[in-house]
Amino acid sequence: MSGSGEDADEIRADIQETRERLADTVDALAAKLDVKARVTDTVSHAAATAKARASEGIETAQDHLTDDRGRPRPEAFLVAAGAVVVAGLAIWWWRRR
Repeated sequence: MSGSGEDADEIRADIQETRERLADTVDALAAKLDVKARVTDTVSHAAATAKARASEGIETAQDHLTDDRGRPRPEAFLVAAGAVVVAGLAIWWWRRR
């Protein structure tokens, strides 16, 4: 009779394993159906990526526009002045039309 006791234990273990797999499957399906949470995760990931890229761009710009001591390079002033002149001309031209 000890054989049937072992068989019953194996069946119980198999049932428990099946229940755990079924619970995992149900949880996965519920996560896929939770559209609000998925959108929130996607937006959060996109925002984090954008922030990281922006900070990298700022660091790169600062490296190019400052000297070794952190002071602005003269070229940076020329570029900024040129941008102001171009913007002013564009506004003047647009208003003149």
